[in-house]
Amino acid sequence: MPTVELRFAALNGHVRTARMIATAVSRRAGVPAGAADEIKLAVTEACARAVRVNRRHAPQSPVHVALTETPDAFTITVADRGQSGDEVAPGPDGGLVTASTLLDLEPDSAAPPWWSEPAEEESAADGGFPPGLGLALIEGLVDEVQISRGADGVGTIVAMTWHTGPAVAPSDPIL
Repeated sequence: MPTVELRFAALNGHVRTARMIATAVSRRAGVPAGAADEIKLAVTEACARAVRVNRRHAPQSPVHVALTETPDAFTITVADRGQSGDEVAPGPDGGLVTASTLLDLEPDSAAPPWWSEPAEEESAADGGFPPGLGLALIEGLVDEVQISRGADGVGTIVAMTWHTGPAVAPSDPIL
């Protein structure tokens, strides 16, 4: 059961509020203080993506954010009401494009075939970055990320998890 649930109109101004609430709830959930910046950035990316998707395909639908605390983890899910594949780029292997794949791109090289050019109006808004860049960034900020379709097949759910339980002690080195 979620600890806190937010629903907000697809307006950029609400992303900051979601970020502030996520940071406060994460502290109470026992997420290490050192992870606060990662939580802020990950929530900002996920919520900004959901706002863009909803504004494009379902402007009357709210963005849904759920913050859930369990004894060993803190999870934030962000759900939009977009279409299949909105701002989710398939990587060269057919799975999601990863941060390491994007970081390996040479600035002057030709765009790989899985990197589709955004529409002209989207280019101006996001600087021409490839679809899925925010999700790839999130992947590097959280302990676990899961991207799935909404229960009714509409929209995308981005679930981000940080572990709060006791740290696993490294095993003794083998000599």
